[in-house]
Amino acid sequence: MERFRGITGELWKYMEINVYNQNAENVGSVEISDKVFGAAMNKDLLYQVVNSEMANKRQVIAHTKGRSEVRGGGVKPWRQKGTGRARHGSIRSPIWKGGGVTHGPLKWESYKKGINKKMAKKALAVALSAKFKDNEVAVVDSINMPRPKTKEMAIIVKNFSKIVSGKGGSYILITPDHSPELVRLSNNIKNIDIIEARNLSPLTVMSHKYAVILKDSLEVLNKRI
Repeated sequence: MERFRGITGELWKYMEINVYNQNAENVGSVEISDKVFGAAMNKDLLYQVVNSEMANKRQVIAHTKGRSEVRGGGVKPWRQKGTGRARHGSIRSPIWKGGGVTHGPLKWESYKKGINKKMAKKALAVALSAKFKDNEVAVVDSINMPRPKTKEMAIIVKNFSKIVSGKGGSYILITPDHSPELVRLSNNIKNIDIIEARNLSPLTVMSHKYAVILKDSLEVLNKRI
């Protein structure tokens, strides 16, 4: 199905995907845009964006001290000449045990990589499209629990496996807005993470086997991409 959208008159194609409830029952279908779920695979772009995300998350902790920072070594160990031994000016030289480290890691080094917004949006579409083509995307209308308990959430997560017809692997539940209740209930369930659609990134998508999207999140993804 094709429709014109936007002031530019750009032609967007729409596809249909089944919609399920939290009990894994088919309750209808919804249109999804090929801008989000029909992008062609671009491994180079996906690698570049995911690699930059991982680099930007890196915490630089390792730090070594040079010879000027190591405590001690202020006195010349022996006189320059006449001893028959090699000349040395400090016992904190890098060639001595307990001395400084040469070219070691430093905590103020930066490994951050820049990526422009257009590339990031395109990579997100590529990641979601790859999941969709592999039948690893499911749309759920909503999640409602009369008794908000982790046990109830675990049952719903188990139902997700019936929707995607997959065994094993982790799930990412994409919500239209912040849901502290769902986050709290899923904290002790090891194979699912909750994230808002506006914060979704290619790294998050590729870090999980299956993507479960709440129906209202589709509009947020359309606006982002």
